[in-house]
Amino acid sequence: MARAPQKDLLSRLADAGEEAIQKLADMPGAQRAVEAAGGLRDRLDELQKRVRGIEELERRVAKLEKELAALKRTAPAKPKPKPKTAPRKPAT
Repeated sequence: MARAPQKDLLSRLADAGEEAIQKLADMPGAQRAVEAAGGLRDRLDELQKRVRGIEELERRVAKLEKELAALKRTAPAKPKPKPKTAPRKPAT
């Protein structure tokens, strides 16, 4: 009785993975699932770009807020002038 050489673990896993991928490809809705996954990846990439842009804006706003606070501390308080109003004309 001759035994077939035993496959190592990685070879068996690779074979099982290939079989699973083949079965998935043969399923009727598999193409739509693959397209949906690709679309999801594209949307996720776009979302990451937007978030990076928002983080930059938040840093700029924080910097401007610090500058504004510093200006408020150093600027002397000025009294606001009262607005001048024209006298009303009598109704004729």
